[in-house]
Amino acid sequence: MHIVTTIAGSDSGGGAGIQADLKTFQELKVFGTSVITALTAQNTLGVYDVLSIDPSFIEKQFYALLEDFSISAIKTGMLFSADVIQTIANIMADLDIPLIIDPVMIAKGGESLLQQQAIEALRCYLLPLATVIMPNIPEAEVLTGKKIDTPASIKQAAHTLLQLGARCVVMKGGHLSDKKFATDYVFFKDGRSFSMQTARIATNNTHGTGCTFSAALTAFIGSNLPIDQAILEAKKFIQLAITHDLSIGNGYGPTNHFAYHKYKGFCEVIIHE
Repeated sequence: MHIVTTIAGSDSGGGAGIQADLKTFQELKVFGTSVITALTAQNTLGVYDVLSIDPSFIEKQFYALLEDFSISAIKTGMLFSADVIQTIANIMADLDIPLIIDPVMIAKGGESLLQQQAIEALRCYLLPLATVIMPNIPEAEVLTGKKIDTPASIKQAAHTLLQLGARCVVMKGGHLSDKKFATDYVFFKDGRSFSMQTARIATNNTHGTGCTFSAALTAFIGSNLPIDQAILEAKKFIQLAITHDLSIGNGYGPTNHFAYHKYKGFCEVIIHE
């Protein structure tokens, strides 16, 4: 049994964070463990409050897992503060375990989930340890300080993140202006690259898409799938989850974590090398 870990915040509404990650792990038949970095009071309408977990207790959670389990992949989501990032980075630096970073900064309703001073800590301490970093366009703009609105600027920003130490960058293109397609761009440190194009779905039920996409990638990498194939299958997982949404709540509803198995992973993803 492959065991994977999510290091993230709790979403009381169940659509994102720890809850979305564990649902995704379960669907993809890996055993999910967790390190909780913050508690949020939220639903599909917004985030009402955030209670951060003391970094010393985050450290205890992480070491408790490492002491008992053979973990095959780790992902990070909401880390909230510079102290939390430093704590996680200090532990990860001594591990030889793939690290997938979802640099969670803003909730779907617009609320900040990462303190401003934490951004530099993310750049300096955690990105150099990343196997894969998966920013959306606004997150990549914050991390690189560059405006991203063209294919050339996407490539330039990705290379900036690779230079910071990440081995692979998945630039999620959902915020780009193309009304017909959503395209994600994948860049590797060795110079390889490709893009994944899927139909854009007209829905507000996209809460937790970044968490779910990165959790699926963590599950596939943790199951020893080659990274290119893992990225493609994770893309299928999130595309199906968005396409067959659950229509839960009155705001930005969650995606459908059951869809990948229900539709047997069948999803058209156009690959451009």
